[in-house]
Amino acid sequence: SNRLVRIGILIRHKRTPLATEEGIVIHTHAALARVKTTRSSSCKACTARDSCHVTETGKVMEVDAINGAGAREGDRILLHFETASLMKACFLLYLLPVVFMLMGAVLGHWLALKAGMNVSLLSAVFGFLSLFLSFVMIRSKANALGNNDAYKPKIIKILNHEPIA
Repeated sequence: SNRLVRIGILIRHKRTPLATEEGIVIHTHAALARVKTTRSSSCKACTARDSCHVTETGKVMEVDAINGAGAREGDRILLHFETASLMKACFLLYLLPVVFMLMGAVLGHWLALKAGMNVSLLSAVFGFLSLFLSFVMIRSKANALGNNDAYKPKIIKILNHEPIA
């Protein structure tokens, strides 16, 4: 009985939760669709945010999504983003710079003690250099992840069809 409970937990744990948004398809091309949707708080952490096009108001945006459901122009659809991808992006954007800055400050502190230099100055210099290095790494990694289909939104369901007039 206890073993079955553990197996059930493992099976549920392996399922990837999904973040979903609704939108309207405004254009299709090959296996991609341009979808108009409302900008949400999860956009900040999205690695594929460079593929989105924000309108003048800043609330409405257009995103290129993988058209796995075969949606057509005018369809109201359901987009999904894998939560694991969003969590990785959140780590990359928010936690990695802090970790790099702390490691740089500790390294600067250690080097200052070894060289007999000003500990505060060298800690600050190495901390900020490491922070800058993390931003460079994040930028290059984000560009690579943005081209990966695992980090692009996918159309999983057509909710209804409303032809564009």
